[in-house]
Amino acid sequence: MRRNRWVIVTFILTLLLFAAVQDTSACPGRVFNPVTDVDWTGIFPIKIGGVTVAGFGQEDTETVNQSPVCFCADRPPPLNLTPGIPVSFWEPVYLIEVTRDPYCFPSLGGVDLSSTIQGFGTNTGSHGARDHQAFYQAHFYAYPIFYLIGLVMDFACLQTGGFDLGYITELDPLWNSPELAALLTPEVFLFANPASIAVCAADCAAATAGFSLDPLFWCSGCWGGTYPLNGALSAGNAGPPQASALVASRMLFKLHREGLLLGTVGKAGLCNRYPMPVIRKSQYKLQLVYPKVGKVFPIGRSDFVWGIGASFPVAGEDFVYLVWRKRDCCVL
Repeated sequence: MRRNRWVIVTFILTLLLFAAVQDTSACPGRVFNPVTDVDWTGIFPIKIGGVTVAGFGQEDTETVNQSPVCFCADRPPPLNLTPGIPVSFWEPVYLIEVTRDPYCFPSLGGVDLSSTIQGFGTNTGSHGARDHQAFYQAHFYAYPIFYLIGLVMDFACLQTGGFDLGYITELDPLWNSPELAALLTPEVFLFANPASIAVCAADCAAATAGFSLDPLFWCSGCWGGTYPLNGALSAGNAGPPQASALVASRMLFKLHREGLLLGTVGKAGLCNRYPMPVIRKSQYKLQLVYPKVGKVFPIGRSDFVWGIGASFPVAGEDFVYLVWRKRDCCVL
């Protein structure tokens, strides 16, 4: 299966190289710079043994009641009896680009594969949402910046691996159809009522003051409802920054539901990553890196705080987000 994955990645990268020589005016973008485009204060706060050693005014959420020591009973002897020190921090690990036009890759400099692929895949029309106001596609990249640039070496808590284009919604029939998307989240029908939607106002207030509320997983703060997990947006998500951020949060939820992303916070995350089919929103922060470079913010925060000036005609209608993930880790 791993071999098949690399075949797919190689095929996609070949198409990207072929398309790079074509006219990309319809797909604006800028190559993501892992040094200058990163808000490096996003790594904070850093906590060791439950004590904040560096905060720099950055927001955090209590994901585990940290004591001065921790143990990992599932590790081989004698490590299972060796006390460790709990550490928590934030690390930039993924990129999510949200685009109106299928097969447009803004973070790769505006590479457009729409004419190259010639309809390969599913229904990918940017207005395929029928009566909805807008429809977005999303692309997910593994981008463990700390590991790639060698900022920190020999630290077991960091995400490892290389750059990888991991998910393209144009090839996913569940993304392009609200009906099929419901197969992945059958609980959506439990929250399709006025009472469930109204409670999202509380989630918006919480995201404005700090982090959105994890128990209200069907809400994405001030951005709107998390369901359905596809690119169709209603008229209530009128602002492009807000709409794109909602799509990015849906993408994270979708990948968690499919088992492709794991939990890294809480007591269970101190020693291992674990399945998290219902996303814990406080595990993530986002940072807008295209069309402008902004600051880190929690999921659900109003775009009036972080999205002013982020949207403008032609080059400012597609968006790229750097995903920061919190890591609770027991260092032995």
